[in-house]
Amino acid sequence: MSVTEKTPSRTSAAFPWVGLIVLAGAVFLSVTSEMMPTGLLPDMSASLGVSEAQIGLLVTVFAFTVVATSTPLSALTRKLPRHGMIVGILLVLAISNALTAIAPNYGFVVGSRILGGIAHGMFWAVVGAYAGHLVPKDQIGRAVSITLGGGTLAFVFGVPLGTFAGHAFGWRLSFGILAGLMVVGALLVWKFLPAVERDEVVAHKRVRGSERKPRDRTIPAVVMVCAIAAVTMIGHYSFYTFVVPFMTDVMGVPAGNVSALLFAYGIAGAVGLVLAGSVLGPRPQAGLVMAIIVTALSVTVLSIFAGQPIVAIGAFVLWGLAFGTLPPLLQTRLLHTSSPSFRDTASALYTTAFNIGIGGGALVGAWIFDLGGVTELPLVYVGILVVSFALVLAVGRMTRPSDHTASTAKVSSSSTASAA
Repeated sequence: MSVTEKTPSRTSAAFPWVGLIVLAGAVFLSVTSEMMPTGLLPDMSASLGVSEAQIGLLVTVFAFTVVATSTPLSALTRKLPRHGMIVGILLVLAISNALTAIAPNYGFVVGSRILGGIAHGMFWAVVGAYAGHLVPKDQIGRAVSITLGGGTLAFVFGVPLGTFAGHAFGWRLSFGILAGLMVVGALLVWKFLPAVERDEVVAHKRVRGSERKPRDRTIPAVVMVCAIAAVTMIGHYSFYTFVVPFMTDVMGVPAGNVSALLFAYGIAGAVGLVLAGSVLGPRPQAGLVMAIIVTALSVTVLSIFAGQPIVAIGAFVLWGLAFGTLPPLLQTRLLHTSSPSFRDTASALYTTAFNIGIGGGALVGAWIFDLGGVTELPLVYVGILVVSFALVLAVGRMTRPSDHTASTAKVSSSSTASAA
């Protein structure tokens, strides 16, 4: 057994439903906290005396704080217990939302969002690998899909409910309620989420006194998966950031029907999440190839037939379903690719890449929108997906066992059998 492997006891243990559902609840709260300002733009703008664009920048500040801090903080905290870190991070997020709720001015809100962004980046650096440590490798896709389901539900229910409460009772109350729920979430994690030991600690116990650990051979493939995530998200958010004007101006969807169509998109994404965990998860490489192809085809059809409601709406919903499979499949591919001892660092790199994609996609979309209009955005998206497809094929070749390795293993196996 290698020094980075866990003991095989996990393979015979019952599937950790309760722990993963609690972890999904924590993801739900964290993503709701990240995206809450998008639903409360006019309310916060009027109350704080700033433009709606400045309120929108709070999401950008949050995302780029994650980019700047997640990887270095993950390295600094690599020896701390994961379980305790998640509890502490949720409490920091509770403080961040409480400070936002009582903020006297816009600058104070920016400061509270920076604090939340630091905690959010650390949260994903830990949570991204946590599910993979609770289950054996063949169940990682299922576990990741359950965990990421909390993020999908945040878009479908969390942000809309927070927006409704903010409109009805004031935006400060929405953030205050979210702060209270963060405390409850921390208590549930402390009580019900199984603790896992860091692989670095396990390795140290087994090789105490040995020479320095060699460089991890999975790093290049991990970096490639992170690049795929960044490129794919740049393409997606270059279009999705401006999907509302595309729906109203190009598809001809009445403004009153936009929310219903976005809700249908979110539900389709939830179905895609289920598919990623139940059907595609065991083979994330093949799943990624299929998901990118279907996403590209659906966006292409949406662009060409935007003026034909039945075809366009069908393509729009299919896009939601196909894209819903991509984040869990990318996360699963990352955990399959990385060695266990490198998973925490890999998850931090992945979080950074993902948020670069979100922020970079919005900037690319704004630039294309100003130059050529909203009709150019789906074409740009498809072009970027072609790059993602090529990178997925490349990482497949990088992680495929060589013929020589396979032959050696086969000969070794035959020799062992003969000796027996």
